[in-house]
Amino acid sequence: MAMDYIEEIRRLKRDRGAVILAHYYQESEIQDLADFVGDSLQLARVAKGTDAEVIAFCGVHFMAETAKILNPSKRVVLPDLEAGCSLSESCPPDAFAAYKRLHPDHVVISYINTSAAIKAMSDVICTSSNAKTIVDRLPKERPILFAPDRNLGAYLVKVTGREMLLWQGTCIVHEIFSEKKLVQLKEQHPGSRVLAHPECEESILRHADYVGSTTGILKYAEKSADREFIVVTEPGIIHQMERACPGKVFIPAPPDNTCACNICPHMKKNTLEKLYLCLRDLSPEILMDEALRLQALRPIERMFELTDAGA
Repeated sequence: MAMDYIEEIRRLKRDRGAVILAHYYQESEIQDLADFVGDSLQLARVAKGTDAEVIAFCGVHFMAETAKILNPSKRVVLPDLEAGCSLSESCPPDAFAAYKRLHPDHVVISYINTSAAIKAMSDVICTSSNAKTIVDRLPKERPILFAPDRNLGAYLVKVTGREMLLWQGTCIVHEIFSEKKLVQLKEQHPGSRVLAHPECEESILRHADYVGSTTGILKYAEKSADREFIVVTEPGIIHQMERACPGKVFIPAPPDNTCACNICPHMKKNTLEKLYLCLRDLSPEILMDEALRLQALRPIERMFELTDAGA
């Protein structure tokens, strides 16, 4: 008889005193099992405030690492330790340290999609939800070095008016969308609204009716009187959009090839079986050098301070 992974995961979660956190880009069955589903900023906040003994993080490695940075005394487990991130991997610590030394007067803003080593070299962390707020609240006279996503950085330059040095990293999911296919899709669905993530290239963003984080995209769809939307980000978010907006239609934007490469292969490494095993064995566990953790913690706390200032 096949194992009922859903019931076993629920049992193990109770037995372990665990909380399951899942990103919007996870498979729908994992999202449905999670105690909380959100974007990077929301998940960081929940991880910071949880009193659970075990955090089972259904996302990618840098997200689980962030949870560990915020919770040194808790066990943080990731269903698949190989669930990485192309954007994080595009910013090697040694190369970034050398680049940073060339610009010692710049304040370093790093996107949360980075390793703990990059966070430790940063002055403040941001997410796509709070990046504009972070930039706007930094002193105007301070030059900025932004890493690692050049597309998000370019978008921030446009919406804030601040000049920045941009590390030339990209996300494989968001750089693969096809402008030609997007325009064709708009023609096939007249009246539809295009909702895009700021990690997309400018050629895509110029066709968007709304640009924002995954949570921002979800909220826009909830509040909008429109009924049809083209979604230009990883299509895992559509599960939550359909749940929140019954009767509305969500169409995933196509990639610039014949495969489904706008599906994040790293996010999809996590499965129900792997989640079951990691709760059963409390492994793979995220472990971290304490000195590195403390260095990486400082810019994350600064992110929360700047985001919440005046709130």
